[in-house]
Amino acid sequence: MTPDVQTPFPEGSVAALLERLGTRSIVFVGLMGAGKTAIGRKVAQALGLAFIDSDHEIESVSRMTIPELFERYGEVEFRALEQRVIGRVLESGPQVLSTGGGAFMNAQTRSAIAAHGVSVWLRADLDLLMERVSKKQNRPLLQNPDPRAVLAKLMDERYPVYALAELTVATRDDRKEAIASEVIEALCNHLGVPGRIHVSEVSEDHE
Repeated sequence: MTPDVQTPFPEGSVAALLERLGTRSIVFVGLMGAGKTAIGRKVAQALGLAFIDSDHEIESVSRMTIPELFERYGEVEFRALEQRVIGRVLESGPQVLSTGGGAFMNAQTRSAIAAHGVSVWLRADLDLLMERVSKKQNRPLLQNPDPRAVLAKLMDERYPVYALAELTVATRDDRKEAIASEVIEALCNHLGVPGRIHVSEVSEDHE
């Protein structure tokens, strides 16, 4: 809950946004290729928060890659592991968390995100997603003769659920800094932070 007593911060300051965020994490959801990791990193840098990729966490605890987990245990077992890992990560906020494309489809995961985070759906169109995912061969769900049809089907199934996220930001073929600044502006509006955090803060790159 947001405290009733508000500490006076300068308008548009990172400190004001973090004050309103409290212990909650900023959680990115959306399809593969939407840019959750790339944009998430930029948002984390701008706000001085840690960035965590749930897929990397899953690979770390299992000592297997995502494709290996899918192949050995199947999607149902993978989703159960994903739910446990995301639930554990959310207990250590605030941070910026990027989730796998299917994570938000799990009702328990959605409940955990709602309790411990602010969800942000990066919404992308099919052409942009295809352009991005075609550059990588490590997408288990796209190991199909017609990956475009698979991706279109995933959009039909998942977009109504992604729309349950607290915030929706349209992503496109633009600078990561531009999309990240729009995410931060949406967070400020959602959390009632006056003013605007300038793009220059978002574009600082500490990688």
